[in-house]
Amino acid sequence: MQQQFIKTKSGRLIALPDAQEDAAINAAVATDTDSPEWTDADFASAKPASAFFDTAIHTKLAKRQRKPGERGPQKTPTKVSTTIRLSPEVMNAFKATGAGWQTRIDAVLKDWLKTHSPA
Repeated sequence: MQQQFIKTKSGRLIALPDAQEDAAINAAVATDTDSPEWTDADFASAKPASAFFDTAIHTKLAKRQRKPGERGPQKTPTKVSTTIRLSPEVMNAFKATGAGWQTRIDAVLKDWLKTHSPA
């Protein structure tokens, strides 16, 4: 049987396990005593997080929850968001290098600053 893949939103391909690998994974899950798979009874008796925290703490935690795909705050912002106009040749050349092209432009500009004065 041919290997199957799924594609993520970012375009990454992830290999799916074949039947033999899937059976091995399920067998390992079934024998894991530290983190057993939940049963219907476990789900039925589960309580929401709000049942374990007082209202003030639960509200604070709920505010910190991010939406899917939303990036959290940077602990130490290292870059400044800006808009810059580049010639099509420069833009196309850097974009053709793939993911991380903006970081590479930043590196080139930092290198230029070592030998030039921006003023």
